[in-house]
Amino acid sequence: MVRSRGEILFSKIATYLVLIFGSIFSIFPFLWMISTALKPDSEIYSTKPSFFSSHFSLKNFVEVLQESDFLTFFKNSFLVSVVTTIIGLIIAVLAGYALSRFGRFKSIKIAGLSLTISQMVPGVLLLIPIYMIFKNLNLINTYTALILAYSTFVIPLSTFMMKGFFDSIPISLEESAALDGASRSRTLVQIILPVSIPSLVSTGLYTFVTAWNEYMFGYVLISDVAHRTLTPGITLFRGQFTTDWGNLMAASVLAVIPVTIIFAFLQRYLISGLMSGAVKG
Repeated sequence: MVRSRGEILFSKIATYLVLIFGSIFSIFPFLWMISTALKPDSEIYSTKPSFFSSHFSLKNFVEVLQESDFLTFFKNSFLVSVVTTIIGLIIAVLAGYALSRFGRFKSIKIAGLSLTISQMVPGVLLLIPIYMIFKNLNLINTYTALILAYSTFVIPLSTFMMKGFFDSIPISLEESAALDGASRSRTLVQIILPVSIPSLVSTGLYTFVTAWNEYMFGYVLISDVAHRTLTPGITLFRGQFTTDWGNLMAASVLAVIPVTIIFAFLQRYLISGLMSGAVKG
């Protein structure tokens, strides 16, 4: 059915209005968080809330950076997230390649089914068993505990993300490499991975953000300040009877900045990586 120019114009206007409304709805909490972080305490606790202020200052940010353990939390989160991302990518690439190329074998099918079932189990149900295991291994209050826990949760989905991309790569590329005498491992490293950069970036971003934002296991497995990560650390600004909203919002803004910068620079790879496994060719 051919639509008139008026219908096409109306459809475009309606689409953009919905997108604009959705964008404002999504970004407003973040803008309010920035506004609160820049306000003095007198305006934060005022009975008449306001979005704009005539007395914006960086006082809350200075207090967070100089008078709290925020930088320690930031360093811990960055370390744990980077190591988790590296481990998750290595295992996801190898497991995803095996599921893609050897899925006809029974053992591989069982492994894939196990990964699928693991995604159906809520993480909160595993909290106590994991805590007891790590306690018996003397891993409580260590980076190793967080890295192992986070890797466990990101590997299944990361594996299927990589498998979806590997399925879209023609097997003829590997057959040509085999005819030239290349081993399977060399083919994976020198031929498959270079064309898998978009998928590697999207999978790595998912892994990094998951580890960066995780709260529950970071709160339970770590109780000392030296190893505490950012998300549980931010809650320390909330006391039993009072909450320092200025410092809390300032810390939250600083915690969001790294992820925002990463997404801004790698958005192109993220979109192409998420869509690459949808089409086989």
